[in-house]
Amino acid sequence: MSPHPSSIDSTFHAGERYAQERAGMREKMADLGPRVIRDYMPEQHRSFFAQLPFLLVGSVDAGGQPWASIVTGTPGFVQAPDERRLALTGMRMAAGDPLRGNLREGAALGLLGIEPHTRRRNRANGVLRAWSGQGMDIAITQSFGNCPKYIQARQPELLDAEALPATVISDSATLTPAMQALVRAADTFFIATASAGTERPDGVDVSHRGGKPGFVRVDGDARLTLPDFVGNSFFNTIGNLLVNPRAGLLFADFDSGALLYLAVQAEVIWDGPEVAAFAGAQRLLRLQVQSARLLEHALPLRWGEAVLSPFLEPTGSWR
Repeated sequence: MSPHPSSIDSTFHAGERYAQERAGMREKMADLGPRVIRDYMPEQHRSFFAQLPFLLVGSVDAGGQPWASIVTGTPGFVQAPDERRLALTGMRMAAGDPLRGNLREGAALGLLGIEPHTRRRNRANGVLRAWSGQGMDIAITQSFGNCPKYIQARQPELLDAEALPATVISDSATLTPAMQALVRAADTFFIATASAGTERPDGVDVSHRGGKPGFVRVDGDARLTLPDFVGNSFFNTIGNLLVNPRAGLLFADFDSGALLYLAVQAEVIWDGPEVAAFAGAQRLLRLQVQSARLLEHALPLRWGEAVLSPFLEPTGSWR
């Protein structure tokens, strides 16, 4: 049995349903999904987005490659004029961020608002209605909350972007030593995926992944392996990868402001000795790097010392 991208229902597409069934969660999600995944933003979500100094955005380029990106601004730069619309004004994105080339009217976007120091996060997916140099108008098609699992508590501070050094852009077909070091030190990254062909208006997703530092294993200069822990059981990311194995990863250096963008091909490892050997792992993701871009001096945010999520205590590490 394998998922087929054309088999979709109103809440979950075939890849998501296949992963839910394999995890023994299909019946529960069939009941829960329509109740918590809305086509509008509740007031709590609307006010939450408005207090953030940054927003994660998932997009897809002209070649079908998903990318995870980050935009920043003074709190209030994201507003929800009504329950089915997000408007961004005065936003900034790094020179070299792939999102710059993916913003076109009608483009599907995945959105993630996350407040690390309170461990709150809310998701929204939608369609770009209009775009200008420092703003976006997005029609919301899906909105739902996420649990605080695996978020490292750290307080962001917004810097004056004009005072930062010029961004340095380095492109590579594989992971350079500097890129490998950034990944090995990471306790957080973001992943963008898309259902095949993004035939759904909510077909692009961007999600958070967290673990103990080093939870992403670097297997040479072109492959990564990471554990997939128990989550909300929607399987948005895994489900997308089952019908479209391409993904975009974003790592941030929270001390220097460097950003690492990776285009990868993903394989889900459902079981076996390697899964069993990593405490807490339900499955593994094996990622083959297709291209990499490192932006130095790119993110006008600095962060306080991280407090690791208590949910990570029983999880293992790579040997």
